[in-house]
Amino acid sequence: MRYQDVLRHQDGVISREQARRCGTSAFVLRGRVARGELTEIHPGVFRSSAHRPTDGATLLAAALWAGPDATLHGPGAAVALGQLPALPRGAPVDVTVGRRVRRTAPPGIRLRRRDLPAADRVGARGITVTSPGLTALETAAALPDGAAFLDRVLQRGLSLAEVTRAHHRNLGARGMARAGDLLVEAADRADSRAERRLIGHLRRAGVDGFVRGLGFRRWEIDIAFPARRLAVEVDGWAFHSDPARFRADRAKQNALVMAGWTVLRFTWHDIRDRPDATVARIVGALRR
Repeated sequence: MRYQDVLRHQDGVISREQARRCGTSAFVLRGRVARGELTEIHPGVFRSSAHRPTDGATLLAAALWAGPDATLHGPGAAVALGQLPALPRGAPVDVTVGRRVRRTAPPGIRLRRRDLPAADRVGARGITVTSPGLTALETAAALPDGAAFLDRVLQRGLSLAEVTRAHHRNLGARGMARAGDLLVEAADRADSRAERRLIGHLRRAGVDGFVRGLGFRRWEIDIAFPARRLAVEVDGWAFHSDPARFRADRAKQNALVMAGWTVLRFTWHDIRDRPDATVARIVGALRR
């Protein structure tokens, strides 16, 4: 392949070895750097000034520096697999290398030394990344709103069984404790646990006058304030939802509104990650 073809195919990124195989000598390469046509972004890896920087180029540059035995993990792997739309701003690219590899990562790359199971190394966009299940778990553990991220990935078709198998293959590894907590939450529908947690938040805030599981026609209201005709509905992880449940929930909500009730809906993520804001909305509705 020609030098220009490699740049075009790789979003403007090329390694010194790739350039050599295209017939570009080290002398010519140094000249292009000196003229500003190329920038050495990692040792032995260059980016063309004629190409706009992209996440794909950033990931490929890290992979070229790390070598074919390395594996991208975390948010970078999630971007390569289409689980995340873009790299977190300012975050380094996470790269896994073998335990015996001894090298220092340049700026923009963060190394992890671990011998990954073969089942957790897959190809994506011309680079090697962690498997979809492991990527989802490790990215969820790394992101501030990891539970919501994992829920979205599961909604899009990644099976809970695949995620669970990846977790079992990597038990004891760094980050797997947090990932395991998220996995337990995902495996449970989380509705009842979320209701209990919300009731605890309400009691600690001094809010009373509510009934759990109040009967209303053919349904039950998750948490009801009968005197104020306020219904609080708790949704579990969205990936558990199906068309029948969705229709039933909306039928109940419409019936409540038609009967003069105010309905507030909260997700498991609202209750777990934003408890103060959740309670404040309920208190505000009660005051109105």
